[in-house]
Amino acid sequence: MLDYDKEAERYDASRGGEPRAAAAAAAVLSLVPPDARSLLDVACGTGIVTRRLAAAREGMRVTGVDLAPAMARQAIARLPGAVVLGDSRRLPFRDGEFDAVCSVWLLHLAAGPADVRTIVGECARVLRPGGVYVTTVDKAASHNVGSDIDVVLSPRPPSPVRDAAADVESYAAGHGLVPAGQARFRGHGQGRSPRRTVADLRRGWFVTLPPGHPLADGFATRLAELPDQDRPRPDPFFTLRAFRKPCGGLEPG
Repeated sequence: MLDYDKEAERYDASRGGEPRAAAAAAAVLSLVPPDARSLLDVACGTGIVTRRLAAAREGMRVTGVDLAPAMARQAIARLPGAVVLGDSRRLPFRDGEFDAVCSVWLLHLAAGPADVRTIVGECARVLRPGGVYVTTVDKAASHNVGSDIDVVLSPRPPSPVRDAAADVESYAAGHGLVPAGQARFRGHGQGRSPRRTVADLRRGWFVTLPPGHPLADGFATRLAELPDQDRPRPDPFFTLRAFRKPCGGLEPG
């Protein structure tokens, strides 16, 4: 797994920057009720999305939390006084403190199903009754856009899928949350070129092909043989799922 403290300085530029952040924030807010007055962005990273969430809704208090100190420092610079260090598995907030909670590009990074279940449970805990939790699902699948790069990489060892939509829905139900909608948004600037994919291979982007893995050099060689080495292939589209915490524990039929 990537070291997100080391990634912090180049994180935004390598992942689509402001256009991707704008698309993500707009999609999240399309699932957040207009009367929400507080929102927690779990694993807020550099705060590039968090800042847009805060700017888009006048009167809505937005708080960010992230575990990586270097990422959190960048988020604090963007949103002074609104970002704290914290673990998504043990959120440092009271029960029912927020009208909405989001976790964008987080669940796929969990160590295993138990951690995903715990993260979803913590997001549910700090959500008030009637509030909405929004999260990305199926992130790895989003990056397979059917390109020639995907064809080359298709034989690679599969990574464990932690954020499958059906599993996340099951975990949410286990914590009393009910489905409340979905949205998709474009990952602007994340369409990979062959040259960039080789660089990602060499820095450990692909979990099952760490640098020095016997298969990694073979994939790098085949990627280097593809045409248009610097032409980005199509951008991925990411999926958001929303879940509501019913008032009184019962959902009207």
